[in-house]
Parts: sequence; structure tokens; C-alpha cells
Amino acid sequence: MNAKFRTKIAAAVLGLFMAAPAFAGNSNVVLYTTNPEQSVEALSGVITAKVPGISVNSIAGGSGVLLRRLEAEAGNVQGDLFWSSSINTLGAFEKLFEPYASPELASVPDKFRYPGDLFAPSNVHVVVLMVNKDQLGGLPAPKTWSDLLDPAWKGKIVVADPANSSTAYTILWGVEKLLGEEGLKKLAANVTVSSSSSAVQSGVAMGEYAVGLAFEANAYPYVDGGQTEIQLVYPTEGTFTSVEYAGLVKNAPAGEKAKAAFDALISKDAEIALLQTAFRRPTRSDIEVSKYVALPELADIKVIPVDEKEAAAKRDDFLKRWSSYAVGTAK
Repeated sequence: MNAKFRTKIAAAVLGLFMAAPAFAGNSNVVLYTTNPEQSVEALSGVITAKVPGISVNSIAGGSGVLLRRLEAEAGNVQGDLFWSSSINTLGAFEKLFEPYASPELASVPDKFRYPGDLFAPSNVHVVVLMVNKDQLGGLPAPKTWSDLLDPAWKGKIVVADPANSSTAYTILWGVEKLLGEEGLKKLAANVTVSSSSSAVQSGVAMGEYAVGLAFEANAYPYVDGGQTEIQLVYPTEGTFTSVEYAGLVKNAPAGEKAKAAFDALISKDAEIALLQTAFRRPTRSDIEVSKYVALPELADIKVIPVDEKEAAAKRDDFLKRWSSYAVGTAK
């Protein structure tokens, strides 16, 4: 982790120590997480500050791998918390978790809450066009999804493979809902398909592509890092969001300590720390995003509602259609 992230994390957790009941001994809470190092370090700092006596042991990996691990361990539970993934992935593993109506959920809008509070919303992703202004080649910067259907953009746009990337699946599913099957076909004819979401951002940042289809939190670090040629565009027709959720593992070994850590995970302090260090947009209504980073408030972004459960149920059919449309060279 670089010095900039360490400085941000230190600033984010400074002053969080407060009066709280300490648990006897040095109690471990095991966190299974899909999130990058800087996010995990920021979150762990908040948890240990807010719940003295607890230490956080994290095990990182992809959502599918970690959830299958939890499934294999159901008879001998090892993990306490899972953080985080979207509905279209977590929905198949509901039996591994227990409902928990954390008092912190009082500050979360109902639209983000999971039925029965089986999972807690930890952050919300916003889809953006990541534009490298130096690579437009005389084309005007796109303002809409429809702009990207023009054949003039062929080879200038990159998106991840939706079969391997939940980010890309969210984006392309939304595009089809907005522009229809013909619109999706036209977009597919213009894009290059990358093997991973990280390659989308790096490809645009390094000038290989003019436009990348990405989540805001993954694209914004390049703006924050000083690349003035990079801008985030929120399409005027509207864009798509995807909420990520955390879960309390059923029969968590840490018991009440796991619940205390879970409260801290979705607390205001934690969501501010994650916003500052990893640009993860909070789900809480009591955080003004623009006070901490140069991003618009969610209320100022036009959002097109998308049914993620429908997206999950029709995933295989969509991927078959997409694979028949996509002609760009995979990297």
C-alpha cells in the first residue's frame, strides 16, 4: 500500500476511539472479504477503534470462492462476517447467514435494505463512462449511452467480460434494458472485451482506449491521483447502480462480538473511512459525499432502476446473447 493510502486511512480512523464495552481478552473476529487491501485496512481500523478488545483477521478472495468456502464450512463454521457482494451473487447463499437488524440500519434508506435484514447494505456502486480526453481523436466526449452506438467509436471503448465480471454484467444488463436488444448489439460491435474489470480502468488510464465502462469507485482513483485527462461521465439518460451487501454468518464463532463488529462495519465512521480511502459510495443517508471527495451526491445522479434478481435469474440467457454479439478481441 502506498503512502497516500496510509495517510488517508490514518486520518479516517483518527479520533474514532470512544467509550464502548470492552470484551475480555483479545477476541478474534474472522472477516471473509472480497475487498482490496486499503479498504480492509480502513475498515479493520474502525472496527478495532469502536470495539476495544477485538482483533480482525481477514481472509480475502473472490465472492464465489469465499461463499463456497463458507458453504463447505457450514458444519464447522470458521468465519464470522462476509463483506461484500451483490444480490445477484449472495441470493444463492442465503442459508449461510442469519438476519440481524443492526441499530445502524436506522440510517439506511429502505430502498437499499435487504428483505428481513438478512444482509446489510455496505456501499452502492454507480456506473460511469471513464473517459480519457486525450484519446478522443476529434470525437466529442460522450454524454449518453446512445452516443456510444455510433460506429465512429468502434475500437475506442473497453468493457470487461460479463461472464467473469459482475461489474460488466451489471453494466451490460442495464444497457440492454435501456436501449433494447438492438442497442446492445450496436454497442457490442464497438467494444473491445477485456478479461477483467481492472484492465478496463488501466487501459483507459494508459491511453489504450478513449472510454471504459466502469464502476465509479474503480475509475475515480485515477482522477484523485491527478490524471487530469480522465473524467467521469454520468450519462444523461440515466445510469445504473448496484448495492453491495455484508452478512453475519449463521452460528458465527465470535457470537455477540461478531455482531458488535458488524455494527461497526456499517457505521457512519466506517462508511466515511471507506469513502475517503477507497471512494466507496455510502448507502447511509447521513453522509454528504461531496464533503469528502469530489463526487456528486447520489440524489443528483439520474438512476435507472434495474431488477438485480431478474438479472440473476436470466444471467445464462443474457450471456449467450452477448457472446453472439461481441466481436472485439478479448485481452
